[in-house]
Amino acid sequence: MTAQINATTQDHLDILDIKDNLVILKNGTVCAVIRTTAVNFDLLSEIEQDAIIAAFSMLLNSITFPMQIVIRSRKLDISKYVEKVRRIENKVEDPLLKIQAESYRKFIQEVIKKNDVLDKKFYVVIPSGRSPIGEEGSSPFDWFLKLLGTQNKRATNLNANRVLKNGKVELLPKIDHVVKEFNRIGIKTKQPATQ
Repeated sequence: MTAQINATTQDHLDILDIKDNLVILKNGTVCAVIRTTAVNFDLLSEIEQDAIIAAFSMLLNSITFPMQIVIRSRKLDISKYVEKVRRIENKVEDPLLKIQAESYRKFIQEVIKKNDVLDKKFYVVIPSGRSPIGEEGSSPFDWFLKLLGTQNKRATNLNANRVLKNGKVELLPKIDHVVKEFNRIGIKTKQPATQ
């Protein structure tokens, strides 16, 4: 006879709820997640690179609270795109355009043979409050480790609305500061909606 499993995915995550575009953690911390764009650093001139480095240095020196930068990379399968290009190539009647379409398709096929095509997304996580250093669960980013399956903590009895209200008071100035600093570098930011 097999034992019945009553655990759910939520039991293994440190996220209590997501409301008003903020993440409420089971330890009482509220986190803001900000999605950012990237800068193609290699395409910038040396002067532009130096300016970006200086601006990023100023951003880091101006931060007085913990913050986590998360980069999510995912390998993309663009075989459907290559097939679409092939179909368009077959429909083209103009010989010069047909040659260009074929050349483009071959170029794409060569690129994906030599390199993986990656979809990268960049996020900044800003927690409310400060936890005492050295205690279990003290890092405001422990929830991220739990998402990866390295830790497990059961839900506590928290008043999510009260925690959210207090977290907003702390987080709004932090979010505003980070957004302004990223804008100075030329990085666009957007706070994902609750959904």
